[in-house]
Amino acid sequence: MFKLSQYKTNTKTEILAGLTTFLTMVYIVVVNPIILSDAGVPFEQVFMATIIATIIGTLWMSLFANYPIAIAPGMGLNAYFAYSVVGSHGNISYEIAFSAVFVAGIIFIILSLTPFRRKLIEAIPENLKHGITAGIGLFIAFIGLRLTGIITDHPTNLVALGDLHSPSAILALIGLAVTLIFMSLRINGALFFGMIVTGIVAYFTGQLKFDKGFVSMPSLPEGLIVINPLTAIGDVIQYGLYAVVFSFLLVTIFDTTGTMIGVAQQAGLMKGNTMPRAREALLADSVATTVGAMFGTSPTSAYIESSAGVAAGGRTGLTSLTVAVLFAISAFFGPLVGAVSGISAITAPALIIVGSLMMGSIADIQWNELDEAFPAFLIILSMPLTSSIATGIALGFISYPLLKITRGKWREVHPLVYLFAVLFFYQLAFLPH
Repeated sequence: MFKLSQYKTNTKTEILAGLTTFLTMVYIVVVNPIILSDAGVPFEQVFMATIIATIIGTLWMSLFANYPIAIAPGMGLNAYFAYSVVGSHGNISYEIAFSAVFVAGIIFIILSLTPFRRKLIEAIPENLKHGITAGIGLFIAFIGLRLTGIITDHPTNLVALGDLHSPSAILALIGLAVTLIFMSLRINGALFFGMIVTGIVAYFTGQLKFDKGFVSMPSLPEGLIVINPLTAIGDVIQYGLYAVVFSFLLVTIFDTTGTMIGVAQQAGLMKGNTMPRAREALLADSVATTVGAMFGTSPTSAYIESSAGVAAGGRTGLTSLTVAVLFAISAFFGPLVGAVSGISAITAPALIIVGSLMMGSIADIQWNELDEAFPAFLIILSMPLTSSIATGIALGFISYPLLKITRGKWREVHPLVYLFAVLFFYQLAFLPH
């Protein structure tokens, strides 16, 4: 079913890759409810909604697209939902905001059923694709360093070296050293086994504790939040949430498209300039966004942590099937998941190492051509500095056609690139993000 032999992989490798991806991204089932509860959504509701949306999107990716890419509610989009949509609009309740997410999801599904999104992937210039892959690599490595306190904030320079004597930094450095040794020895599942060793060290040093036990029954206290599509559309019209729907749509399209291209390139699954089974893959996050809004979570996106599973050998949908099954199991182990995902040093070494692997795409950029190199450089630089994949892509898309026009090469630019350059400029200049 998953064509394991065609992709030169096996069941054991795929399951280990799925475990690796799961461990690097399971923090979302705790972090997402914490952020959305600031908008008034009950914690238990978002906990289950997060798991349901993740399972649906990731299962779709597994069974219909056969890619080792996981789908879950996107970081950044949840903060935009909680603090910009609900927080800054006094008359907007979270139920109405979920109507906007639902409508964006429906439009998203329609766009994914047309050739539009597939053509968009083909329209993105080759050097920008390499820049997206490298930028994502730098971004996730920066996340790993920041979450563990190895890199910290600084009042003048923005970032600085953190306290390397802190328990979190020491644990992360131990995990990094152990995982690099495993990888140097070419041990299958090195990233996963590195996390296991780091977790054991965390437990015996008192950082990992299971004070709240291991098991809890899942619940949906609010039931379905969005039920009637016509009511959702009516809410968007009544409260004038067109800009909100547009922002969700634009950011989600490029977050997911950029991540899928980056992970697919890393796994060697791109066929030239095209992504096989693109429609099936792109439907995964649009369906998950729509269903997630019904249960009570912000838009979903393809997860950059999927690259950790790819680095562990994942090449097919069996990897993402493993992720979906583990998320289903995690619904009954809320306290255990919360304890492990609360120790970022367990998963950070994998993110840092995968970041270094994805940076290899820099070698394929045409650095001797300014109109090709600078937009790619802007993407690589801005993704970690703005903590947004979509913003990095936006700056690349705006600068690319401008430089091409300046050099008299405007005919080389695909019309879709011009279209999105204008849309991105409008979003960055006039909409909250």
